Amino acid sequence: MYQVLYRKWRPQTFSDVCGQSMITAALKNGLRAGRIAHAYLFTGSRGTGKTTCAKILAKAVNCLDLQDGEPCNRCVNCKGIGDGTILDVVEMDAASNNRVDDIRALLEEVNFTPSAARYRVYIVDEVHMLTPNAANAFLKTLEEPPAHVVFVLATTEVHKLPATIVSRCQRFDFMRLSPGDIVARINHIAEHENFTITEDAAFLIARLADGSMRDALSLLDKCISRSGEVDADVVAGVAGLVGNDYLFELSKAVREKDSASALSIIGGLHESSHDMERLCSELTEFYRNLMIAKSVRNPESLITATPSELERLRAEAGCYELPELLHCIETLQNALERINYGVTRKIVMEMAVLRLCSPQLDATAESLHRRVCALESAAKAGRVLAVQSDVAEPVSQPAKPEKTAAKPADTKKPADTKKPAAPAADEEKEEETEFPGWGDVLEILGASCHPLYGVLQGSSAYLRGDFVLIDTDNELFKSLVVRDGNKKVLAEAIKQVTGRDYRIGVKKKSAARTETTQDALSEFIRTSADMGVKVDVK
Repeated sequence: MYQVLYRKWRPQTFSDVCGQSMITAALKNGLRAGRIAHAYLFTGSRGTGKTTCAKILAKAVNCLDLQDGEPCNRCVNCKGIGDGTILDVVEMDAASNNRVDDIRALLEEVNFTPSAARYRVYIVDEVHMLTPNAANAFLKTLEEPPAHVVFVLATTEVHKLPATIVSRCQRFDFMRLSPGDIVARINHIAEHENFTITEDAAFLIARLADGSMRDALSLLDKCISRSGEVDADVVAGVAGLVGNDYLFELSKAVREKDSASALSIIGGLHESSHDMERLCSELTEFYRNLMIAKSVRNPESLITATPSELERLRAEAGCYELPELLHCIETLQNALERINYGVTRKIVMEMAVLRLCSPQLDATAESLHRRVCALESAAKAGRVLAVQSDVAEPVSQPAKPEKTAAKPADTKKPADTKKPAAPAADEEKEEETEFPGWGDVLEILGASCHPLYGVLQGSSAYLRGDFVLIDTDNELFKSLVVRDGNKKVLAEAIKQVTGRDYRIGVKKKSAARTETTQDALSEFIRTSADMGVKVDVK
C-alpha cells in the first residue's frame, strides 16, 4: 500500500529531525547522561516535529543499544515500538479522549509495569483539549508518576494549558522550519523518489508550507501526482495560485474609485459560485501582500507568490500609498467579521468594496487618513481638487461678520461704572510703546480674577499716554471688563505693577490684520471642505 511522503520519510533518529537542533541536542544529552524526566512538554505550530520527536524519545528510553543518545533502530524494542507490536508505548489523542473518565482509565493503566520495554511511555497529543476537570484529575499523577512511566505531552496551543500542567513538565518550544531547511529536505527526498524538482519550485513549496514540514511534503505529494517533473508552474497550479486576475481587477477599480466596475466584478464572481467569505479573505491577503511589497525591499521570503506574480504585486503596490493599503486591510477585516451575520454575504462584501472605492462613505480614522494622504498627493502633483457644491455652499456666504467684528470698548454700557473714556485726539497721536509688565499683570489677575485672567490669555498691551491699550482677539473681554467691577480689578492690577493709575482701552485692529484673519478662516474652510468636513460658521 502506498505511503504518503510525510509518513514514509518521518525521521527515525534525532539527527534526521530538521530545524530543531537545539531541542534534539538537549534530549540526546539527557539520554546520554541518564537524566530522563518523568514528563516532557513539546509545543509549537503544526508540522514542526513534535510527535516525531516524541516517538524517537519513546524508542530512545527503551533502546537496548543506545548510541550517543540515539536509538539504534535495530534492537527488539526499537523495532517493536516502530511497528506497533510493543504496547508499552501508547499514543493518546486528547481531542477525542478529553473527559475525566478517559484520564481516569489512563491513570489506572500507569500502575502496571511494562510488559516488554523498560518504560511505559504515554504520548498525549493536543493536550490543551483536556477539559478543566480532566486536567485537574491528571495533575497528581503527572507530578509524581510511577518510576516506570514517562509522559510526553504535545500541543499547538500551549497558552490554553493550565499553568499547573506546564510547571510539572520539561518544556521544549519547537520553532517553525525555515524555507532553507524545507528545501534541503525536499531535495533529499527527490534524490530517492526518482522525480525532479526545480529550485524555484522547491522554494515556492517551502514558502507555501509556512514552516510546516508535513504541509510541504503533502503539497509535494500532490505535485508528483500531477507531473514527474515539478516546476514552479506545477506548484502554482496545484496550490491554486493561478487564476487570481480578478484580485488585480478589483484593486484597479478601487484605485480608480470605479464603484460600478468593482460591483460588476463581485456580481460576476457571485454568479460563478465564488464564496464571498473566501473572496474577502483573498482580497485581504492580496492587500497584505501589497503592503509587504510596499514596505520591504526584498519581500520574497514574506510573500507566497511565483516570480512573475511577485513582479505584478510590486507594480500594483507602487500605485498605492501605505495608509491607503492599511485602510483597505482594516475595512476588509471588519467585513470579514460581519460577513456571517449579515442578511447575505454578497451585500456585506459589496458594502466593503464601496467603502474602499469611496472613502468619504467611511467615518473611521483610517479612512480620514487615507483622504488626507490623497490631498497631499494631489498638492504635490499640482492638481486642483474641486470642492463639492453641497459642502462649500453653506460657507461661501458671509456668516454674519457684522456681529463678530471688533468694536471699541466704549460702545458698551457698564452696569456699575461709567463708560470707558476714549482716547483724546491729541493722545491718539502719541507714540505707542509695548507694556513690559503685562505678564506680571496677568499673574496678579490669575490670583484675583479668574474670568479676566482666562480671556486675556495670549493677549498683549501697549502704553499710550495715560492709557493701557489691550490687544486681544477674545470677544468676551469687551463684555467682561465692564461687568461686576472687573475694570476696577484690572486697573488695580496695573497700578500694582506700574505704581500709577492708568485708564483702560482696547487696541483697534488694523484693516490689513482683519483681512489676514478672514483669509486664514477662508483657507481653513476650503481645506475642511476638501476633506469632506462641513464647517458651520455662526
